[in-house]
Formats: sequence, structure tokens, C-alpha cells
Amino acid sequence: MANIIECRGVTKRYKDVRALDALDFSVPDNGGIVGLLGPNGSGKTTLIKLLAGLLTPTEGELRVGGYPIGVETKSIVSYLSDAYALNEGYTVTQELDYFQDFFVDFDREKAEQMIRELGVNEKQKVKTLSKGTKEKLALILTLSRNARLFILDEPIAGVDPAAREYILQKILSHKSVDSTILLSTHLISEIEEYFDYVLFLKEGKIVVEGGAEEIRQREGKTIDALFREVFRWM
Repeated sequence: MANIIECRGVTKRYKDVRALDALDFSVPDNGGIVGLLGPNGSGKTTLIKLLAGLLTPTEGELRVGGYPIGVETKSIVSYLSDAYALNEGYTVTQELDYFQDFFVDFDREKAEQMIRELGVNEKQKVKTLSKGTKEKLALILTLSRNARLFILDEPIAGVDPAAREYILQKILSHKSVDSTILLSTHLISEIEEYFDYVLFLKEGKIVVEGGAEEIRQREGKTIDALFREVFRWM
């Protein structure tokens, strides 16, 4: 099976700080949900920005869909940052118009269906939406592209806990079977049932990698319990 992500000897330094240290890992291209897990300062955001083409590695090689990071990967990666900025003066409909004009692979019909199902008012101005609804909208826009790799950095942290499972189920019901989602989150206990593959990042190194169910069986515990054990003193 081919890999959607291949990382070989990737190091990223910021002056004297080594954010990523000779990373070597791969993620299979099987249309799964990948959990990128680690405490603050572990290198998750740096890795995500490298994959999204917003940073370049100091050393090593990174590929997405078989391509080195560049023009080709930008067309197959859809990225939602933890500080995603919507156009506050737009209505929700105008935000859809903007995405449709900007991204040739934007699926307007899919976006409108998710907006209806998640109860977002299309006529409302973005600036009047609650924080949780803005996160819903940003997530809908990101997932409505016909991308092969979706990178989501803390996508539902501001959503009401009672609504998270419903939102995740709706999102996954619209997910293309051949697309992969790389999801960075601290809400492990609430989301781990959806993980097919997990990566634990600690001090810029991968310390746990593999299929979620294989890891549960091997370790005899949940992904959340293993995470708490690995990062107990951090």
C-alpha cells in the first residue's frame, strides 16, 4: 500500500531550538483518521505547517501523496489551523462564495448540506456567530474541498462537549472514502474511537506510531491511557 505521508530524516530548527529531530515515519494511504498527539511544545504545529507547505524543513525530505511539498501537494491538502481566520464581515453564504472562487475543488453542495445539518444560519454574518459555530463553519469549509489529505489542528476545541460527537459523526458521514484526515487534538478520550492510526510526538520525535487497534491490543489500554502514561511528567 502507498503512503499518503512519508517523512524521512526531517529536522526543523528555529535558531538554537530543534522543534523536530530527524523524524522518520509514514502514514498509509487507506482513507483513515490519523491522530497526531502530543503535549504543547512537542512539535505538532511545526510538523503540520511543514505538511501544509507553510514552513520548509532544515534537513530531510517530506512527501504527501508521493510528491515533495510544493505546488502539487497544495492541490491535494486542505488545512485548518488552530487560528483559522474567517472573513468577519461576510455572511455565511458570502464565505461559501469566497471559497468557491478561491478553490477549484470546493464542493459547494457538500458544504451547504453540512451547514444545514449542523444548524448554521447561511444568512448570518460571521462576526455574529458564536465561537463554536465559527469553528463548525471553518471545519465545513475545510472539509468541503475534494482533497486527499485534510489536516485539522484542534478543530472542535471550542465546540460544546455535548455537540462534539454529533459534529464528528456528521463530518465523517461526508468524508470521501479515499481521503485521509490528520487530526491534532487534546480531546483524546472523546475522539479516539475514530482513530485508525496514531502518532505520538514527544520533544520533536515520534515515540509511538501505528494502527490504533493494534496499539490498544499490544498495550492492553486505551490510546488516552497510553498517552497519559507516555507523557506523565510533561
